[in-house]
Amino acid sequence: MRNPLSDKIVQIKPSGIRKFFDIVNEMEDAISLGVGEPDFDTPWHIRDEGIYSLEKGRTFYTSNSGLKELKVEITKYIHRTQGISYDPDHEVIVTVGGSEAIDIALRAMINPGDEVLIPQPSYVSYEPCAVLADAVPVIIELKKENEFRLTAQELRDAITDKTKVLVLPFPNNPTGAIMERKDLEEIAEVILENDLWVISDEIYAELTYKEKHVSIASLPGMQERTVLINGFSKAYAMTGWRLGYALAPRILMEQMLKIHQFAIMCAPTTSQYAAVEALRNGDDDVAMMRESYNQRRRFLMHSFREMGLECFEPYGAFYVFPCIREFGMTSDEFATRLLKEEKVAVVPGTAFGDCGEGFLRISYAYSLDNLKIAMEKIGAFVARLRNEKQQ
Repeated sequence: MRNPLSDKIVQIKPSGIRKFFDIVNEMEDAISLGVGEPDFDTPWHIRDEGIYSLEKGRTFYTSNSGLKELKVEITKYIHRTQGISYDPDHEVIVTVGGSEAIDIALRAMINPGDEVLIPQPSYVSYEPCAVLADAVPVIIELKKENEFRLTAQELRDAITDKTKVLVLPFPNNPTGAIMERKDLEEIAEVILENDLWVISDEIYAELTYKEKHVSIASLPGMQERTVLINGFSKAYAMTGWRLGYALAPRILMEQMLKIHQFAIMCAPTTSQYAAVEALRNGDDDVAMMRESYNQRRRFLMHSFREMGLECFEPYGAFYVFPCIREFGMTSDEFATRLLKEEKVAVVPGTAFGDCGEGFLRISYAYSLDNLKIAMEKIGAFVARLRNEKQQ
């Protein structure tokens, strides 16, 4: 029988997050700090709008690019928060989560052999999506001493004559790192010098705890070479609604829309009506959730200091990225033992790239009560490992 499998697909590794997610589901009384999903329910007024849309019989396809009403609200939101103006008719597409936006952006931009620069540690989908688009992924290893920010020199060193696209994943999953305006200005200078395009994944833009998030698309000369990606999953606790969006110049958006048309048709109609309500009246909900995450973030940093576990202070998303190199174990070994001995699930840093070795991703999108229990268990585990080393 002829082999039905694609060599390209076979060579792509499955997500490193899924392994621990599956194990913890089979363990009683286990606490998972592994999933990047808000523990809040979608705010009621947003759910009500989705329910109302069903009651009104709004179960039809929308325009391929999304409800006009929603696209208008997206452009208003981006103008209000970032000062950038987009044409809702030609520069916006509503997607099935931010992940679809990443996929169609890469496929619309890449010719076989083009290089895509991917800073890591970062979200697990960038590298596989680049491979699926027939790009050559080039990894830029971010460093703890730079607080896992991308520096202009690191970018400069990675560029070749085949480089076409830079993925800019900030605020970052898994590290919680952010890029401030001065960082982005230095990066933008290199991008303009080398005529690169940028895919700026800003799905955590609303969850920053230092300065207000700045989009690289808002800097001079950058909007016309940037695909700005965001969505509703993280900020509005709408993961299951599967709704994201991309904004890009018309010349690129027309090609992204073709891929979206043939592969997806349109994003879920009910979710789109709910998202209109989120953008119009959801600022207070976002502020409440952001403050709660910040409280949890501060608690985790305090706990790490108490147990003497090294961790740089993150100011974005809802993740911390502590270093466990002192124990002489791989990230996978540490996470596996922690799960078996203390029934606490975290994700090895290597799930987000090889340079994540020696680190763990811990999500604080969980209740403070659960975090307190989990940190007590992690503290006990860390103390036990240190005793083992001394023996």
